[in-house]
Amino acid sequence: MFDRDLESIQAARNLVKKAKAAQSTFAKFTQEQVNNVIEAIALEAEAHSEELAKLAHTETGFGRWQDKITKNIFASKHVYEHIRDIKTIGIISDDNINKIMEVGVPLGVITALVPSTNPTSTIFYKTLIALKSGNAIIFSPHPNAKECSQKAIEVVKRAAAKAGAPDGIVDGVSLLTMQATETLMKSKDVSLILATGGEGMVRAAYASGTPTISGGPGNGPAFIERSADIHQAVKDIITSKTFDNGVICASEQSIIAEKCIYNEVRTELLQQGAYFLSEDESLKLANLLLRPNGMINPELVGQSAYEVAKRAGFNVAVQTTVLVSHQTTVSKQNPYSREKLCPVLGFYIEDNWHSACDRVLELLQNEGMGHTLVIHTKNDQIVREFALEKPVFRILVNTPAALGGIGATTSITPALTLGCGALGGGSSSDNVGPLNLLNIRKVGYGIRTVEDLTPNSKEQPCLSQCNQSCDSLNTSITQSSKTSIFEDPRFLGKPASENQQTSCKAVDDRFGAHQSEWGTVNEQHVEDLIERVFNNSAS
Repeated sequence: MFDRDLESIQAARNLVKKAKAAQSTFAKFTQEQVNNVIEAIALEAEAHSEELAKLAHTETGFGRWQDKITKNIFASKHVYEHIRDIKTIGIISDDNINKIMEVGVPLGVITALVPSTNPTSTIFYKTLIALKSGNAIIFSPHPNAKECSQKAIEVVKRAAAKAGAPDGIVDGVSLLTMQATETLMKSKDVSLILATGGEGMVRAAYASGTPTISGGPGNGPAFIERSADIHQAVKDIITSKTFDNGVICASEQSIIAEKCIYNEVRTELLQQGAYFLSEDESLKLANLLLRPNGMINPELVGQSAYEVAKRAGFNVAVQTTVLVSHQTTVSKQNPYSREKLCPVLGFYIEDNWHSACDRVLELLQNEGMGHTLVIHTKNDQIVREFALEKPVFRILVNTPAALGGIGATTSITPALTLGCGALGGGSSSDNVGPLNLLNIRKVGYGIRTVEDLTPNSKEQPCLSQCNQSCDSLNTSITQSSKTSIFEDPRFLGKPASENQQTSCKAVDDRFGAHQSEWGTVNEQHVEDLIERVFNNSAS
């Protein structure tokens, strides 16, 4: 009998060894072969979308299984359609004009952390982008989503093998322990950690010493500016915040509205099923949204508005879409100004768009730096102002943030790992795709010589002594190359300029010796000179 922890460590080591061998074979696949593998995985994953959505909902208790179907289809079909034609294998770019070539080089073995909020869709998405880049991938599922994650891993493993991929190119930890995950993250044969999950796990990934790409916590404000279509803005916010009961980190966490449109926004929210909390209800819910350590309370994650209210100790109608709490402050202790992975929104009223702008910044600095914000407006100048100044890497305009942020309702790269860049403590600001999982080898041909980079040494004395006169001389030389030598001013007896006589005399005095004998040099004098040379040679 083995200790469970030791057994899980050895199992993790075996997975890495197998994955490394598989990747060395897979790295020799052509682009066409790789494309065939990911197409097979995408088709198989899509075929199991409903089954795995229901299994994930049953196991975790998070969200709505109907929306999880949509996420599974997005993470399989739509991600595949986006990455299908991207070049990742061999020569991926060849610029004949600038003489530079780029070669895609796989990273090797990737370890991927899987969150309990989006387990099956994350496995589909990360498998596709990892294998598209020629890498192997090993998953470490969340313990609360073990069964559905294992099922999803089996689906992609089976599809990859059927398409001819080597055994071990995709796999996952089955004996889940912290020691197994730590072994994967710290293995010298793992090239990258692709981390999606809780803040503690992401920090552990960065602390492992292995290069890491991660997502980060969201706290997206939704600013409704006075020019917005208020009905559509509210509809988009509610659509987003109720999608899978708010577990997507890009979803809205607060509404900021200008004072002049507050009544319209409130009326529209009520008409679309929102419930405004009283002071007492807001306090009851605030005490439940966060744990004593300040972290999100998992009991409320992915629950409906009705269920959240019930657990907080008050009742709302079953058809309630979102719970809304009026707020005036922002702090780490105020849960309404932080990320809430359930259908709960803080609501801030501001005098104008300038103060709204300040509130957006305050909220993001509190939590969610680098992630996402959404603006509802018809004023493009407002969008530009936000784009230039706000500390996020996804600014969404007139769209549901949860779906716009992952690239479902926008043209942003389809992804379920949303980087927050240096602002959010991460290494990438991208919606992570296959090109983030490659190294690029540059091949550069020489297009200029060292002499091209160095000033012409013959010109240096003139440059330092007589720039103006030498410019004049160079001009005459250029002109003379286009005419007969006998039309060159230097052969017509015309006096040089004073500057040329004094400063550039040494530049060209080849004809000075004959001036005293002949005076003006002309055609006859040249012919006489040639005849004299020949006579001297004959004698």
